[in-house]
Amino acid sequence: MNWKTFMALLARDAHVARRNIVPLMLQTFLQPLLFVFIFGRVMVGSGYLPAVYKSLLLPGIMAISMVFTGIWAVAMPLIAEFQFTREIEDRLLAPIDISCVAIEKIVAGLIQALVGGLVVIPLAWIILRPGLELHLTNPLLFICITLLVAGFSACGGLALGCSVNQQHIGLMFSMVMTPMIFFGCTYYPWSALSKFPILQKIVLINPLAYASEGLRATLVPQFPHLSLPFILAALVTFDVLLLVVGLRQFRAKAVS
Repeated sequence: MNWKTFMALLARDAHVARRNIVPLMLQTFLQPLLFVFIFGRVMVGSGYLPAVYKSLLLPGIMAISMVFTGIWAVAMPLIAEFQFTREIEDRLLAPIDISCVAIEKIVAGLIQALVGGLVVIPLAWIILRPGLELHLTNPLLFICITLLVAGFSACGGLALGCSVNQQHIGLMFSMVMTPMIFFGCTYYPWSALSKFPILQKIVLINPLAYASEGLRATLVPQFPHLSLPFILAALVTFDVLLLVVGLRQFRAKAVS
């Protein structure tokens, strides 16, 4: 890999992000802020939900924020660059392999996903106190799971961005993202589906479920969650699968 060219492409994306810092900050911070305030402050403060729900909810909101930010950061620019601006042609002419161009997109999306997810913690700490109880007993495991979640969101954005046409963007979010959220164990732990055994098994094909359960296991281990080895194995599998599919779709679209 030509690292100098790779870093130049990454610096170009960083420059574009700096130029669009206001809409980027709104996109990154507004959604988790609203989730935390409405579900954690309003619903709990009104007495409709118990105070302990604040701690249960936080990992799910963090998972949603990371997945949405990573997918959006990679998929939407790719759709625009392939179908409207044709800016991708300039990148493909760089002295670097086609797959490395796609990997640079993934790295840029991964960084944005990390920011979008980690910002939830200070926001929640400000808005949800008192009553928020986080127990980060294994920081290295938390970092590992956070990177894996950010990785699958960025790789998923690459796969979707190279597979969806502009006219199907709305359909993508309604048919893919909405079911992922509601059946991704974001607002409830996986064990809460025990009364729906068939559904409990079906949601295991949803990568967001492992993101939510993994963050729940590392941030609030006092709540029930899937076993950590199972979570790690599933996240690694989804990362590799989406990376392979995304790279293949990117190469096919770039060459055509």
